[in-house]
Amino acid sequence: MNTSSIKFRLIAWYAGWLTVVFLVFGVVVYKSLDYYLERALRQALEMRTRHVANLIQGSSLDWSAVGWEIHNRFAPEANNRFTRVTADGEVKYVSGPPSDGSFDPQTVPPSQQKVEESFERRMLPGRAELLVAVRPLVVNDRHVLVEEGFSKAGINDTLRQWVVALAWGLVLLILLTVLGGYFVAQRALKPVDTIIRAAERISSHNLSERLPVPRTRDELERLSTALNHMIRRLEESFQHNQRFLADASHELRTPLTILQAELEAMLARIGTNEELRDITASALEELERLRNIVESLFALSRLDAGEAMNRSEVFDLGELVTSTADQMSLLAEDKGIAINCHAPEPLIVQGDRARLKQVAVNLLDNAIKYTPAGGEIHVRTSARENKALLDVSDNGIGIPNEALPHVFERFYRVDKARSRQLGGAGLGLSIVKSICVAHAGRVEVQSKEGQGSSFRVELPLAKGGAANGA
Repeated sequence: MNTSSIKFRLIAWYAGWLTVVFLVFGVVVYKSLDYYLERALRQALEMRTRHVANLIQGSSLDWSAVGWEIHNRFAPEANNRFTRVTADGEVKYVSGPPSDGSFDPQTVPPSQQKVEESFERRMLPGRAELLVAVRPLVVNDRHVLVEEGFSKAGINDTLRQWVVALAWGLVLLILLTVLGGYFVAQRALKPVDTIIRAAERISSHNLSERLPVPRTRDELERLSTALNHMIRRLEESFQHNQRFLADASHELRTPLTILQAELEAMLARIGTNEELRDITASALEELERLRNIVESLFALSRLDAGEAMNRSEVFDLGELVTSTADQMSLLAEDKGIAINCHAPEPLIVQGDRARLKQVAVNLLDNAIKYTPAGGEIHVRTSARENKALLDVSDNGIGIPNEALPHVFERFYRVDKARSRQLGGAGLGLSIVKSICVAHAGRVEVQSKEGQGSSFRVELPLAKGGAANGA
C-alpha cells in the first residue's frame, strides 16, 4: 500500500489513536485492579486479625490451645496465609509454611508497630513481598500483637494474567482496527477512485464527458460538481479556440490563394527587371510558407475537432510506408541523402489512410530537413505485442536534451533561425502527435545532439494484422 495515500493515513491514524486509547485504558484498569485487589486483601487480613484477637481475648492465654484453635479454625497453611501471635515481644504462635511455598514464615521480620493497627509491606529474601495486617491488644496486662499476612505473589500473578490478556487484546484490536479501517476507508474513498478513473479518460477530444457526482451530500459531491463546472468552462473555451482557429484558417486560405495568383502573374509580367523579380520571388516564398502554416493550422483545427478519421479502412501500413518513402526519396536525392526502407511483413491497421500517410510524410520531411548532405535515413516497420511500429531515424544534427520534451508542442522550434530558413513552422510534429493520438497510438522521440534522431510511432494492429513479434 502507498504510505502517502489518504487511505493509508486514515487507517494509520485510526489504528494509532485506538491503540493509544486502549493502552491508556489498560493502564487505568491495571492500576485500578491492583488497588482493588490489595484493598480487598487488606480488608480480609484485618478481619482475620479481629477474629484471632477475639479468639485470644476469650481464652485463658493457654498458648498451645490458642495455636490449636487458630490452626484448626483458620488453617493459615492451607489458605497460604501467615499468622503470628506475639506476647510481650515473645512469639507464642507462628503458622507453618504455606501450601504454595510462596514464602518462609520464619524469615518474616517482626512488626515495628506496637500501639495501633497498621497495614505493612514487608520484603522477604528473594524479593518476595508480604502484605501484613497488624492488630495490637492488651489481655490480662500482657501486650499481644496479632499479625496476618498474605504474599503479594498472588496479586502479581493476577495482574500478570491481566497484562497478557491485555497484550492479546491489543493485538486483536489492532488487527480488527486495521481491517475495519481498511473497509471503512475503502468504502469512503471508493467515489474518489471512480472520479479519478473518469478524470483520466477525459482529454481534449472528449471534454463533453463529465465526472460522476456521488449523492453523498459531503465534500466529495461538492468537489465533483465544482470539477464538472470547471470542465464545462474548459470545454467552452476549447471550443471557442477551435472555432477561432478553424475560422481564421479558413478565411485566410482564400486571400492567400488570390495573393499567390497575383504575385505569380506579376512575376510573369515583370520582364527583365531583376530587382523586382527577386522581390516578387521572395514574396512568393514567404507567401508559400504562410500558406503552409495556414494549411497546418487548418489541419490541426480539424484534428482537434475529432475529424482525424474521415474515412476509416483496413490497410497495410508497411505498403503505405514503402510507397511514401519512394515518393520522398526524390526530395532526399536532391540533398544527397539516401532513404533506406525496410518493411519485411504486412502490418494490417485500421484508420484513415490519408492521415497516416501524412504522419510518414511529416516524419520523413523532418528527417530530410535536418540531415546534412551525404546522410542516411532509415525507415523500418515491425510488429510487437499487438502494436504496429514505424521507426524513422537519421544521422542528422539531432535535438538537444532540453528540447526533447517540447518537440511535439505547436510552433516549437529548436533552432528558430535555422527552422525558418528551412521553411519549418513547428507544426509538423504536432500534427503527427494529434493523428497518432486520434488512432489510439502514440509517438516518441530519442535523439542525441550531433548524432541524429529517431522517431517511433506505435499504432494498434487490426485483428489478425500480424503475429506478435519482437
